[in-house]
Amino acid sequence: MAAKKRLESRMAANLGSLIGFVVLSALCGLLAAALVVPGVAAAGVSVSRSITFFNNLPSDFSVEPPSLSTRVMTADGRQIATFYTENRAKVRLDQMSPFIKDAIVSIEDNRFYEHAGVDLRGIMRALTHNLTQSDGRQGASTLTQQYVANVLNEEKMSQDGDLVPFTAEKNFGDKLREMKLAIELEKRYTKDQILEGYLNIVFFNRDAYGIEAAARHFFSTSAKNLTLPQAALLAGLVNGPSIYDPVLQPENAVARRNQVLDSMLQEGKITPAQHDAAAATGLNLSISPGKQGCAAADMAPYFCDYISHLILNNPAYGADAASRERKLYRGGLTITTTLDSRLQVVAQAQVDATAGANPDKWGASLVSIQPGTGRILAMAQNTVFVPQKGKFNTQLNFNVDAKDAGGHDLNGAGGFQPGSTMKPFTFAEWLNEGKPLNADVDASRRTYPLGFPWKSSCGKVLGAYSTQQKNAGLGAADDLQNNDAGYYRRMPVNYGLYNSINTATFAEAAQLDFCGIQKVVNAVGLHSGLDNAPVNMHQLGNLLGAIGVAPLVLANGFATFANDGTYCEPIAILGVTDPTGKKLPAQAKDCRGAIKPEVARGVNAVLQDVLKRGSGVYINPKVQSRFPVAAKTGTSNTNGSTWVVGYTTGIATASYFGDTLEGQKRSGQNVTINGKFYKAVDGYMLAGPQWAKYMMQAAGHYPAARFAPPPKTMSKESGRSRPPSR
Repeated sequence: MAAKKRLESRMAANLGSLIGFVVLSALCGLLAAALVVPGVAAAGVSVSRSITFFNNLPSDFSVEPPSLSTRVMTADGRQIATFYTENRAKVRLDQMSPFIKDAIVSIEDNRFYEHAGVDLRGIMRALTHNLTQSDGRQGASTLTQQYVANVLNEEKMSQDGDLVPFTAEKNFGDKLREMKLAIELEKRYTKDQILEGYLNIVFFNRDAYGIEAAARHFFSTSAKNLTLPQAALLAGLVNGPSIYDPVLQPENAVARRNQVLDSMLQEGKITPAQHDAAAATGLNLSISPGKQGCAAADMAPYFCDYISHLILNNPAYGADAASRERKLYRGGLTITTTLDSRLQVVAQAQVDATAGANPDKWGASLVSIQPGTGRILAMAQNTVFVPQKGKFNTQLNFNVDAKDAGGHDLNGAGGFQPGSTMKPFTFAEWLNEGKPLNADVDASRRTYPLGFPWKSSCGKVLGAYSTQQKNAGLGAADDLQNNDAGYYRRMPVNYGLYNSINTATFAEAAQLDFCGIQKVVNAVGLHSGLDNAPVNMHQLGNLLGAIGVAPLVLANGFATFANDGTYCEPIAILGVTDPTGKKLPAQAKDCRGAIKPEVARGVNAVLQDVLKRGSGVYINPKVQSRFPVAAKTGTSNTNGSTWVVGYTTGIATASYFGDTLEGQKRSGQNVTINGKFYKAVDGYMLAGPQWAKYMMQAAGHYPAARFAPPPKTMSKESGRSRPPSR
């Protein structure tokens, strides 16, 4: 032992103080290299060449923020999901337990607060041990050097996308550069800043980068609340995350933890009693597995997926797809969304209950919009994002378009035939042209032959016409069918709407300008769910909803009626901040006048009767007794798509049930759903109760006012006909 001390003393005297390290860098470089690469000292590298090499090494060193996890949050502060390449959450040093600070310094670099980045005494000690002892090699990297190595590794992973920490053996040049950068780092940062940076960047586990993530992963706690045995275990883990993994190698982990406790006792950081109590403690792990992406979302995985596509499609978050992906997965963003967790929980419960086990894969979905803001409040469907045995699994989002207006993927199913939920938009044009809301129409007519003089004042519309003309043949309707036989007669137009009479809608359209109907549909944002093209109202089938429309789009169209005719673009992202608190672009409220207020009020007045005495009378009478509410049922001609879209002044909701498989080729006839046989599924049967049960629990969170009545001049007292009995 005395000889060893004399050797260290002579070498220390010859090399001088740490400040002289740069001058004698070549010799120290050789010594440091000898610790890492055996035989380097005998490689014949001259001192002068080493000095030149060291002086020419770059000293510029930028400590960029490490990769951080992005969090997606509800509007009311609940976490939806996290996105990360490295699961990391940055915390200040004063938000870490004193035990972890003392533990990491004691075991990794007990002279951390004494050296200037490179510990010459440690180098001498390790070199002497490695040259004279055979019981394992000792290293001499300081915490500052380790921090440098981690920052360089983080830079490498950020550039290369490599998920595995850099573990390759360092060569002579790597080690020298690390030392020089450590010295430069100590000139610019305080010891506490370096320690904070180190503890936030260091690797603990594939799902735990940095001390906060490690505390959460292994003990389901925070860095601030780590106990002594917990902190000692984590401090020991950084030296060998695989060797000392407490899950896979518990005996190794305990031995290493106790070694850390020994070092803390030796350094005077804990008392003997604290040491003994901690060493006698079991591992007591409480593993919280990493939750990466929408597949592991705490709630609303499909809304989460929608949010991710909005970020990845938006140039505001990066010039190209790769940079936007880095921003999402490495940028440590906090994305605050419009989702209301109270509504989301209810929506998910309802869609799951509607179809039950569902071996035939019938789809159910709910989506809610706030009139006046466009905020998406809930988005749910009865499928699982990650395949599970016996479940209906898909990653397609039933509620949104397949692509956005720019052609970028949204991962949506592409919409479903809206059926009779399209009828209120034709009725809106009826009122817009000044016709009474209760005027009679001839609903007995079932045939409109080829060349029938439908009115279109705008000429060429979406490729429909080649010349300007006021009258144009839009095709033929050979044999219009109503759901029930007793409705082929003259009737008030409002009665035809709330009872959803197909022939009444065609009788309306025969008196209207199709360009006006088109303007209404465009104004409320209705478009094809597949390609975002406007719904072409010059195709007769679209009067009854032949083109697939996404539930989100349809709900927002009805929200325009609820909002006195003002349309608001749907928005899902309220705010985005980076780790420094800087605000990044988000979605802002974007509203415009779409329909005359008196027209919207007329539509509202009639749609309130849908639930009172019309096609939705059997849904749930309690809904209209609790809230002023309007709604419309819808069913496609094969019953493969069924709907109720209904609203208060505070919330508009589209409820869907039907065939969501590609092509929508299955009919909803002679089917058994949730143990019940249906000869033909109508909107009020499944989508209706789903909507009503949801609204009973959700609508109260967004106070509903009474709908403003339409002007009295909109009604015509004469010409009413008595409705047939039902």
